[in-house]
Amino acid sequence: QVQLVESGGGLVQPGGSLRLSCTASGINISEYTMHWYRQGPEKQRELFANIFSDGVTYYLDSVKGRFTLSRDNAKNTMYLQMNDLKPEDTAVYYCNTVWGARDLWGQGTQVTVSS
Repeated sequence: QVQLVESGGGLVQPGGSLRLSCTASGINISEYTMHWYRQGPEKQRELFANIFSDGVTYYLDSVKGRFTLSRDNAKNTMYLQMNDLKPEDTAVYYCNTVWGARDLWGQGTQVTVSS
């Protein structure tokens, strides 16, 4: 079964950190461009970070310098280290990739930044 599973969300105070994981089964993530999206309350889902198959990463300006993508090919897992979290980072976070003609999504993990 091909699937993506996110984990690591939670409640954190402003300025805090969290590390999200996206573990894949059925595909080898090192062969695909992997994406992170998030959807905040009453907001559209936005793409904010990518890691390409060659390891190059891309970040939206709003997270650049605070968020870092990495990948452990042996564990078939992508990580999103999030530092200096802000209330506006509150959202459901999703990992995604395109597998053939299929848009693969995880179930999402909630991140809430609040004091």
